[in-house]
Order: sequence, then C-alpha cells, then structure tokens
Amino acid sequence: MIEKTTLSRPQDIRVDFQLIAEMVEPGSRVLDIGCAEGTLLSHLVETKNVDGRGIELSQKGVNACVAKGLSVVQGDADQDLVEYPDDAFDYAILSQTLQATHRPAEVMNQLLRVGKKAVVSFPNFAFWRCRAYLALNGRMPMTNALDYAWYETPNIHFCTLHDFTALCESLDIQIEKSVIVKENGDLMKNGSLGFWANLVGAQCIFLLSRTS
Repeated sequence: MIEKTTLSRPQDIRVDFQLIAEMVEPGSRVLDIGCAEGTLLSHLVETKNVDGRGIELSQKGVNACVAKGLSVVQGDADQDLVEYPDDAFDYAILSQTLQATHRPAEVMNQLLRVGKKAVVSFPNFAFWRCRAYLALNGRMPMTNALDYAWYETPNIHFCTLHDFTALCESLDIQIEKSVIVKENGDLMKNGSLGFWANLVGAQCIFLLSRTS
C-alpha cells in the first residue's frame, strides 16, 4: 500500500535522512559510516541527542565534520569496521554507501557486529526510470538518486530492492522495518517489498538486526 505521508520534517534535511532519524531511538549510541560532511550525524545529535561518531573516507569530509564539532575519523567501511568492538553502538548507519563498498556482504556483517541494529539506505537500480532509460537509450541511467555519469561514479556494486532482501536472507539478517521511497516522496512501508515496490521505489531504507 502506498502511503501519502505529510510528516513534519525540516525542509533543509534530505527526506532519506529524516526517515533514517525516525528509526533511531533518542539518546542512543550511533556510528555513521560514510558520513560525508556530517549532515545526517549533525541532525541526529541535534534532534535525537545521540552519542554520535562517524567514519568518512575523504579528508575534506572529515574536516567539514570536525568543523561542526562532530567526532569523525578518516576511515574505510571495507577495512576499518573490524577495528571496532562487538556491540559498541546501538545503531550502525550506512546511508547511500553500500553500493560504493568493495565487499557489501562483509560490510553488512560488520555493521551488525559493531551495532546492535543497522540502518542501511541505497538507491534502487530496478527503479522504473532506470529500466526505461537503459532500455530506450542503451546507456547507463542517471536519476535523482543515481546522479553520476558511469565514468565518474563512486558506485561499484549497484543493487536492487530484491537483491538486498536476498542478501539479508543469505546472511541471516532480520528486516525489522522497511521504507521504500517513491520519486515523488510517497512512501511504501512495512511488507511492501514485492514487484511493485521494486519497480516504483527510487530509494530503500532498512532497519536491520540479527535473527538470533
């Protein structure tokens, strides 16, 4: 079922960041992996009073985060999550970064080792506009969620909604909550993970935990 939501959200924060924040409990310990310039992490600190930490690959991003007073270190999701102890955080967040990792399955395992829960968001490569662009133009698609040309994109492992849910099943990861975001901002929530969601969903956001 498609929900036309009118949730109260600050206009200067991206919709996916706002939706991620709604999944995070106030006062929790959060690790934001691939935090860029710290927009999401700042939002969580300000609105949810979280104890927030961040990892960012680019020095420019780290500098921007530190300038905002955020505790962020330079690091790589593929290599540096192994340095964190088990259950060090209540939430490990990977926002719009999974498709840029070299070993997505290992990164997913690490997320749910260092975090009691994980929040993962990514652009859905099976979105109808991607399918149509490739079919009609014979070229790699560009959309609002996939806004890089193929020769300059940081994305190396595109995936679809169905690819991701299959990965979760293979890794014994439980999907506690799913939010599928249409291009116009309408939401398809819990249980709407079938063909229609895979076709019309532009972005996907999941709250995850271990099955045991």
